Amino acid sequence: MTFKEMVSQDNADVFMNSDEFAEVHDIEYDGVTYEHVTCVITQLKEQDRTTTTRDHGQGIYLVTAVFHCRLQDIGGKTPEKGRKFRIYDPDDRFLREYYVAQSACDMDMIRLELEAIDE
Repeated sequence: MTFKEMVSQDNADVFMNSDEFAEVHDIEYDGVTYEHVTCVITQLKEQDRTTTTRDHGQGIYLVTAVFHCRLQDIGGKTPEKGRKFRIYDPDDRFLREYYVAQSACDMDMIRLELEAIDE
């Protein structure tokens, strides 16, 4: 077994283990719904937005999260910056709509930085 194969196997067995770190969600990206995607969502936080003197959107916050999943679980596509990315509970309840702020794929693992506006 090659090093890349071992890392891929470790990602599947440990990091993407729904009994340890991962959760299962339905994902909608680019008009396609991917069901029962095993993923890790971390660093969910709210922060004040950067505002200008002409911005009157008081009480609106920027919500950020980091999303990890295996490339094959979302059809082999790396989501593109600026695109909508929706996350649902497995029982089909809508959780949140994000926009992809940054996207990377390394060793068949997708890492997305997601942003959403919240009141």
